[in-house]
Amino acid sequence: MSLSREHVVSDTVRPARRTEDELKALAARGTEELGWDSPAGQVIAWVARNFDLSQAAVACSMADAVLPHLVSQQFPGVDVLFLETGYHFTETHITRNEVADQLDITIVDVMPELTVAEQDAQYGKDLFGRDPAQCCAIRKMDPLKKALAGYEVWFTGVRRDEAPTRTNTPLVTWDRVHNLVKINPLAAWSFDELLDYAGEHQVPVNMLLSNGYPSIGCKPCTRPVAPGEDPRAGRWAGLAKTECGIHQ
Repeated sequence: MSLSREHVVSDTVRPARRTEDELKALAARGTEELGWDSPAGQVIAWVARNFDLSQAAVACSMADAVLPHLVSQQFPGVDVLFLETGYHFTETHITRNEVADQLDITIVDVMPELTVAEQDAQYGKDLFGRDPAQCCAIRKMDPLKKALAGYEVWFTGVRRDEAPTRTNTPLVTWDRVHNLVKINPLAAWSFDELLDYAGEHQVPVNMLLSNGYPSIGCKPCTRPVAPGEDPRAGRWAGLAKTECGIHQ
């Protein structure tokens, strides 16, 4: 079932959001109880005990659907946020549609305020090539922050083996940028474990993963990765930028 973000927000009745202090205390308790390497299922079970389904969201770039599949086992119908930047590969849109059709989740398309054409008119064509940080802010970070405002907790697929900047990723943390609890159930997983799970459970996987793209972002800013390269070397290649800013 695929719904626009506006439809999801207008039709969803959520319990009152707990205070920031209450949520911070929950995040601290989760860190203490789950430690550094609890299994993903155990991490998600902890969230299910402490949060209402309507207060939880999953972020998914549609490189694969392992995280939505895992979370939906304990949170059926959970909102899965897809940042529709306007610059995605065709393969990414195919994966998004497969996820919507095959999993017990609700796709929430998170849209920027400006279309690509409107952004080109306001900032000049191909902003991503001149100021990728601003482009990411307009098309990813700002829309996501607005989308997450109604939730208490969100799941991400960040893994420690993806890049040096992610090696210290905790299972549970307080997200001070978005003011909610952030859960990284796959933090301790390897890329091979991810693919093994997808194969075993017949989970949708972006076709680009098997064609040299271990990390998939917007088409203009993503290239294939050579054997032995950092998995995120193909993101913003040639620039000092390594993260869009969402997970910093």
